[in-house]
Amino acid sequence: MTEKKFELAMKDLENIVENLEEGNLSLEDSMAAFEEGMKLAKFCSQKLEEAEKKVSLLVRESNGKHSKIPFELEDITKSE
Repeated sequence: MTEKKFELAMKDLENIVENLEEGNLSLEDSMAAFEEGMKLAKFCSQKLEEAEKKVSLLVRESNGKHSKIPFELEDITKSE
């Protein structure tokens, strides 16, 4: 798969899901769409994992050093 942006891949995946849910595709087209959807899902999952690894919070400790703290979704939802 060529380099693709996450947002575009998610939009393509959403379109595939909508098409499959409508049930108007032939079996062959449904299988092809499903296969493409699985590739897109894997791509998106990998991109999210990469982003999760990159995202960290730098916290200045009292001694002036920085430490990396893994990003947790809970931290964001608690502050909203």
